[in-house]
Amino acid sequence: MTDHVRVYEVGPRDGLQNEKALIPTKDKIALINLLSRAGFEKIEATSFVSPKWVPQLADAAEVMAGIDRRDGTDYSVLTPNLRGFEAALASGANEVAVFASASEAFSQKNINCSITESLQRFAPVMEAAHQAGLRVRGYVSCAVDCPYSGMVDPAAVARVAGALSDMGCYEIVPSDTIGRATPEAVQRMLAVVLADIPAARLACHFHDTGGQALANVAVAVDLGVRTFDSAVGGLGGCPYAPGAKGNLSTTALVTMLEQRGFHTGIDQVLLAKAEALVASLAPQNTTTGPQHDV
Repeated sequence: MTDHVRVYEVGPRDGLQNEKALIPTKDKIALINLLSRAGFEKIEATSFVSPKWVPQLADAAEVMAGIDRRDGTDYSVLTPNLRGFEAALASGANEVAVFASASEAFSQKNINCSITESLQRFAPVMEAAHQAGLRVRGYVSCAVDCPYSGMVDPAAVARVAGALSDMGCYEIVPSDTIGRATPEAVQRMLAVVLADIPAARLACHFHDTGGQALANVAVAVDLGVRTFDSAVGGLGGCPYAPGAKGNLSTTALVTMLEQRGFHTGIDQVLLAKAEALVASLAPQNTTTGPQHDV
């Protein structure tokens, strides 16, 4: 039996949130519907955060109400606090995501609080999610490198990953937020994290700033990781890395995995149509304010 790798599509949230020109709600809905038809098991559809910080996603409720939901697809949303969680629950989200940084400097710059404070904020979200029967995904930002303090100690990544796991996150996502990770650095980081959290409960989120994303995926695959985030058309990128390329391209990821003999279940014809839709949207001009990047 061919080994299955889950491709977790984050373009509608982590990609579109950085677009400077507002994307019409109908286009966001059309994109998510195409991705659903392409067979994605998980789509991060939007984020319930303050429109002050992320105006591009101010229409989160409208997007969630307008999409055609496909059996077999979970629609996830980012929820940084209890208010966001309550909105996500009302929208019919299948799961939610929270995020903490492994870098103190990035935590202060990105969400204006310490790592410890950010984890404390998630306690009521985790409790509410448990009561509602929703699973929670936990991102660990700056799992390799920080734009302010440089290389991040793998032990710090493991501490945050362990804290999110202990709080009840079903999946932990070490994230190369600024795309500087190398295969060697990913190997070192994952070796430490995997000492406490099994590969089956990990996913990886790579940006392609340094053109190393696929090489980093290869390292993680060899270590047993079987879920990877990507964004259709390579949308997104961290506003704290000037000139950065976006997230790992979904097409590039699917192509690589299929060539290596893995099964993704993604219809590449429909994925190409989704990519064409992305290309027709507004130019990718990243903003410079806090964007809740992972």
